[in-house]
Amino acid sequence: MGRPQDRPRGLSGKDIYVEFVILGNSLKATAIDPDSGLEASVVGPANAPRHTMAEAARNKLNYMARKKS
Repeated sequence: MGRPQDRPRGLSGKDIYVEFVILGNSLKATAIDPDSGLEASVVGPANAPRHTMAEAARNKLNYMARKKS
């Protein structure tokens, strides 16, 4: 499990969590909102910078939260 990240607009509460999993030559980053249980994942190359993958996952989570409401 990753460390708590700043919560993007559109989500309530303080923190989201970002988890990283290496799958062969791919890296999966999952952003998780602990309050709502909403999750969003992105997949990229295993050598992609973690901060870039975390930002993409947080942006997708924010998009999903705004779309849901």
